[in-house]
Amino acid sequence: MKTQPLIECLQGDIAHQPDMDAVVNAANAELTIGGGVAGALHRAAGPGLEEECRPLAPIRPGEAVISGAHELPNRHVIHCLGPVYGVDKPSDRLLASCYREAIRLAEAHALSSLAFPSLSTGAFGYPMNEATRIALETVIEESRRCRSLRHIRFVLFDAQATRLHQQMLEEMQEG
Repeated sequence: MKTQPLIECLQGDIAHQPDMDAVVNAANAELTIGGGVAGALHRAAGPGLEEECRPLAPIRPGEAVISGAHELPNRHVIHCLGPVYGVDKPSDRLLASCYREAIRLAEAHALSSLAFPSLSTGAFGYPMNEATRIALETVIEESRRCRSLRHIRFVLFDAQATRLHQQMLEEMQEG
């Protein structure tokens, strides 16, 4: 019998997840260094990441692409362009697509572990409660089909987001 991947939530820095095969970047359309998660990952990875990403851009909301991790302690970075809340529609489907596509890329590359930030909740303005529900529902559903992925982690910026993710995850797993 196949077991579902472990899904966990913790507070931390997405650029420092050395036990994960891949980390997910909350990317911009051009896959360039930016603020927030994209800035942190690009700074930690070094200039090679932006160089490798140049021919992969642009991507549209809901899409994901994969690259090497360069100077990060991981094998890959999966870049997702989340929707700008109130602009890119339907925002719920586009946000779910980011998580789904990231997991599918991880599976296609036979990765065993993947770390997500909370996509679209920073500069893109997605309300944290709604974004968390969409993220967790999508990851739980998609993880049922995983063959290689054994560990999925949400790495959250602050204690409040971490508590929300953990509480919602527990409720969904019980229900």
